[in-house]
Amino acid sequence: MAITPEEFAQAAKLIGCEVAAIRAVDTVEAAGDGFLPSGRLKVLFEGHKFYEFTGGKYAKQYPTLCYKVWTKKYYLAGEKEYDNRFGVAFGLDSKAAMKATSWGRYQIMGFNYKSAGYASVDAMIDDFKVSEYNQLKAFCVLVKHMGIDDELRRLDWAGFAKVYNGAGYKKNQYDLRLADAYKKFKH
Repeated sequence: MAITPEEFAQAAKLIGCEVAAIRAVDTVEAAGDGFLPSGRLKVLFEGHKFYEFTGGKYAKQYPTLCYKVWTKKYYLAGEKEYDNRFGVAFGLDSKAAMKATSWGRYQIMGFNYKSAGYASVDAMIDDFKVSEYNQLKAFCVLVKHMGIDDELRRLDWAGFAKVYNGAGYKKNQYDLRLADAYKKFKH
């Protein structure tokens, strides 16, 4: 179910920012819907994180699932990502696979479950399955935990993007995209 205008307003209150700011972040950071056409949560399995969480145990036997350095060359997208990457990794080490996967509309990494307000990665995933609004609320908790809620209140797009997206944010122009999206929602 799509996030309603009222739910965006509630999320903005959680952070203490303008609704236009939260909508801008949603537009840029949300990879479309939080669910695949089949109804399953959207996933992005990160093989370098699986390597980290398993100590590289599966690197030799599963080099497209378990590798030292981030790459997107093995990413399959959609249902194929779920079945052929996450599903296989889950069969090898379920907890490591869940932590090494980003989930839902805001692609929150499983290892961030505590920072997003959950007692376990399983609890986070189960809650995300309920609605995109639950995913949005977890995103707000994560933003506050990361200490970038003040960047949203000040509309400091570069400051927000640097922490949320990492040092490569300028290359991908996240800050500029956030600023442009904000202008559209502000009017």
